[in-house]
Amino acid sequence: MRPPRPPRPSRYSREERKHRLNREIMAPEVRVIGPDGEQMGVMSMQEAMRAAADFDVDVVETVATASPPVVRLIDYGKFKYQEQKREAEAKAKQTVIEVKEIKLRPGTDEGDYQVKMRNIKRFLEEGDKVKVTLRFRGREITHQELGMAQLERIKSDLGELITVESMPKLEGKQMIMMIAPNRKKASAKPAAAPADNSAPSA
Repeated sequence: MRPPRPPRPSRYSREERKHRLNREIMAPEVRVIGPDGEQMGVMSMQEAMRAAADFDVDVVETVATASPPVVRLIDYGKFKYQEQKREAEAKAKQTVIEVKEIKLRPGTDEGDYQVKMRNIKRFLEEGDKVKVTLRFRGREITHQELGMAQLERIKSDLGELITVESMPKLEGKQMIMMIAPNRKKASAKPAAAPADNSAPSA
């Protein structure tokens, strides 16, 4: 039996890595995945090291908690690149939900109200939440019912487009309502009318 080749020198310090390599792997047996992703079965760590030396790659521990641990025979630089690429792709797919704010007053005129409603609908269509803030000035605070009516109108006008996450409540001199897109709203399609196969009457 030929003696095993010496392990490949690692260009990465242990502090730079999340995975153990080569001689750092202390398990007596490991489940080995080959350079092309093929299953090579369970073998001793010494056998895995010999196989890695034949391919001129590293033994990279990918699932340390498995029994036995799973390792992959791959150049660690390539492995790290693939892992970073997967993480970047997963991050790109994540939907970032922002909270947009719309400010009104109890005396907001109809034209301004419609502009703000268009903005709210646009934010909701983009998947964002909307914080609707109604501000009172001076003695307007004594007429909170006007502010509540304004927020109730917004809620009514948006209807099934929204889920109210926080009902209107007074905070200092402003009334706040938090709304979000209604993701549970199903785009229900009317059922097709059954075909009339009855023969025409004579």
